[in-house]
Amino acid sequence: MNLTSVWNTVYPIIIAVLFFELIIIIHEGGHFVAARLMKIKVNEFSIGMGPKVFSFKKGETTYSLRWILFGGYCSMEGESEDSDEEGSFSKKRVAARIFVVAAGAVMNLILGFVIVLCIINTQDLVGTTTVARFDDNAVSYSSGLREGDKIINIDGMRIYTPTDVQTGLSRSADDTVEMVVERDGENVELNVAFLTETYESHQFISMDFWLLGTEKSFVSVISSSFNNFISYARMVFLSVHDIIVGRYGLSDLSGPVGAVSVVSDAVKTSMLSMLRIMALLTINVGLFNLFPIPALDGWRLFLLIAEGITRRKLPPKWEYIINAVGLALLLILMFFVTFSDITKLF
Repeated sequence: MNLTSVWNTVYPIIIAVLFFELIIIIHEGGHFVAARLMKIKVNEFSIGMGPKVFSFKKGETTYSLRWILFGGYCSMEGESEDSDEEGSFSKKRVAARIFVVAAGAVMNLILGFVIVLCIINTQDLVGTTTVARFDDNAVSYSSGLREGDKIINIDGMRIYTPTDVQTGLSRSADDTVEMVVERDGENVELNVAFLTETYESHQFISMDFWLLGTEKSFVSVISSSFNNFISYARMVFLSVHDIIVGRYGLSDLSGPVGAVSVVSDAVKTSMLSMLRIMALLTINVGLFNLFPIPALDGWRLFLLIAEGITRRKLPPKWEYIINAVGLALLLILMFFVTFSDITKLF
C-alpha cells in the first residue's frame, strides 16, 4: 500500500472527526458566548477531552486544548452546584439561565441552516417538487405519475421540498405509495408503484423520476434554504418516531463511530453529499439536545422552565441522582450503539 492510498483512506476520516469537533465547539461556544453576555463566570473552555495538550488563562477563564478531539466543555461557576461567588450560574435569574443552556443547541441549528444555505447556493438550480422527467421504463409512470405533476403529499406526509419527496418515499412500508399531486390546477390521488432495493436488510423504494429545478434568485435561495432546513429537522423527529414504533431497532442506530464512517464515505463521494450529511448531523445534535432527557440540555431547560413557573427548584440531591441515572443509561446505549457500529465495519 503506497502513501497515496493510505492518505486517501485517512483524510476522509480526519475530515469527519474535525467536523464532529466543530459541532461540539459550536455547541459549547454557544454556551460560552451566552454565559459571557449574562456575566456568568466561565472557569474553563476546553476543546477536546482527556489530558491537556496546553492551556492558558485569560481573565477568569482557562482555555485548553486536550488530546482527544471528540468532545469539549464550557465549565461555568455554579453550574453543577450552588455557588455564592460573583458571576455564579446558580445565582442568575431563570431567564438568563435558560438563555445560556439553550444557546448551545441554538448554535448547532444555526450552523445547520448555514450549511443548508451553502448547499442551495452552490447548486445551479433551486429544486422543486414538480416532476420533470422519468427514467427509461419507469414504473411510476406506468402507475399514473406524469411530467408536470407537483407532488404535495406522500402517504399522508405533506411535501414541501425535494428532500421531503426522498424522505416520504424512503419511509414507505412497501413498493406502492399513496400520492396526492397537483395536475392542471386540481388535486389528483394516485397509487404509485416503484421498484425496490434492499440496503442493510431494509427495503427502500428506488426513485425513478427527476424533479424540476428553477432559476436561482436571492428570495428563492433563502426560501428554499429555510424550507429544506425544516425538512431536515422533520427527518430527525420522524426517525425518533420510527424507533419508538419499532420500525427500526437499536442495531439501526449509529453512534460516533458509525457517523464518522458515514461522513468519511460522503467525503469520498462528493462535496454535496458531505454537506448534506453534515447538515443533517448538526441539526440532529441541536434538536436531540433539546429533548427533555436527563443529562442533556433539554432536561435542564425543562427544570428551569418548571422553576420559572413554580418558583421552586428541584433539590440538588434529586437533580444529581436523575442526571446520574440518565447519563448512565445514555452511556450504556452509546456502548451498544458503538459496538454495533464497529461490528458493521468488519
